[in-house]
Amino acid sequence: METKLFNNSNILSWLEYFSSNTDIDLEHVKILDITRKNKNLIPAVEAHRTVLVFTLAGNQDIFYKMWDVGLGDCEIIYNEGSEPVGEIKRNKVSEMIDRGINASAGMIVLNPNARSTIKFGMDNKLFASGSVKYVGSEIRSVLLSKMQVHESKNLCVISGESIAVEAAMMCSEGTVIAVEYRERDRETMEENVNQFGLHNVTIIDHVGEDTMAGLPVPDTTMLVASASLEQELKYLTGINPRMDFVIYTLDFRTAAEMKDILMRYGITDVTVIQIAVSKLTSKNVFENQPAPWIISARASE
Repeated sequence: METKLFNNSNILSWLEYFSSNTDIDLEHVKILDITRKNKNLIPAVEAHRTVLVFTLAGNQDIFYKMWDVGLGDCEIIYNEGSEPVGEIKRNKVSEMIDRGINASAGMIVLNPNARSTIKFGMDNKLFASGSVKYVGSEIRSVLLSKMQVHESKNLCVISGESIAVEAAMMCSEGTVIAVEYRERDRETMEENVNQFGLHNVTIIDHVGEDTMAGLPVPDTTMLVASASLEQELKYLTGINPRMDFVIYTLDFRTAAEMKDILMRYGITDVTVIQIAVSKLTSKNVFENQPAPWIISARASE
């Protein structure tokens, strides 16, 4: 069993401390222990007005990262020690970017601009620029919907960089295995992981026993169809015969053959759709975006 630095007794002590020294309604507090593996601070703060965060000493860039993604107006309520005693202090994140965490302790993050809904289809401008050509945000929204992401799901995303990032934000109690075959794409993926403060993403360079041993077995895999498609399907259905798949392709022949390909791996519940998006340009002309086929597949009950 995982050893916790902050147990139930510690958490209750910090809740009592903040309750006694602030006017915060604790009924609406999201509790987040980022000393534990796979916990993402930034997505939690973006989605909740009040987050009680437990941190380790030595986290030197925590406030800078929050400021860098636009959370500079958030307010931090904290004290200077590692115990829930003493004077309460309050500062905006923008005032704390040059300091880190000097003691393992609890702090409250207030975000007046928190959203209460899941964020689908982030603007591509928010992702790290690099080698990756990101899929359009509208198409990404459909893919994420088809993946039925929830907070405890374990996912594998193959050659779907921005999809891996958004999915990792949503599955706060789960994990994402991001498979990037090209070294430059892995570097861009690393930039995105660091930029968004994601701790539940593992980046690997191919699908196989040597790279996935010891990682959580995915419940769902999203992949871009490529020459390695059947190799990926063979391994993934071998470790989880009940795995769900969401497959993206711009090739009509691949889409047409997909039912037969999937049947060879025991997957007979297959749905194929095509998505078309047109955008109005500054010249008042509609410009057609790439129109992919999206295949949703799962083993029949």
